Amino acid sequence: MARYTGPKARISRRFGEDIFGNTQKQLSKRNYGPGQQGNNRRRKQSEYAIMLAEKQKAKYTYGVLEKQFRNLFDKAAASTGITGELLLQSLECRLDNVVYRLGIAPTRAAARQLVNHKHITVDGKVVGIASFAVKPGQIVAVRERSKSLEVIAAALAGFNHSKYPWIEWDETTKSGKLLHKPERADIPENIKEQLIVELYSKN
Repeated sequence: MARYTGPKARISRRFGEDIFGNTQKQLSKRNYGPGQQGNNRRRKQSEYAIMLAEKQKAKYTYGVLEKQFRNLFDKAAASTGITGELLLQSLECRLDNVVYRLGIAPTRAAARQLVNHKHITVDGKVVGIASFAVKPGQIVAVRERSKSLEVIAAALAGFNHSKYPWIEWDETTKSGKLLHKPERADIPENIKEQLIVELYSKN
């Protein structure tokens, strides 16, 4: 799946959730599926369709391509621990997601753009790769010459930095530290990761 650039409200309506973080207003107005029959669909989904939809939801949520997603899953499956939780931890530790969680950007898509345009540093070095895996102890910051950007100031204004216990924010330096990988209970995304594990186990 290529990175989605179409109507985001349509995707949020398909899943009945604000997938992208900026479609809640449209979703509240039309809280039913897209299309002419969106308000009347009662078709029962197959088990496979439910699992596939959960994977698609996770990919849309984190803005990850199929190949990237599969690679993260394979790495999680080969590691010691609960595969589904390890997969979500890997997604949460992507640089674009950490920038989003720190409140530097209002959405993951905006965070990805900041990273791609080289406004973000990791341990003092500019990193322009959104999929960069941030490790515990590393410091993610706004590049010095980018601290005056209005889009960053607007995102940070009033943001509650205590929402996520696995990251620590320093307002003075406009930087955040990844304290540790998040526990599953601390990840707020409504994703049933076990369904994704079951889907890949069938392939």
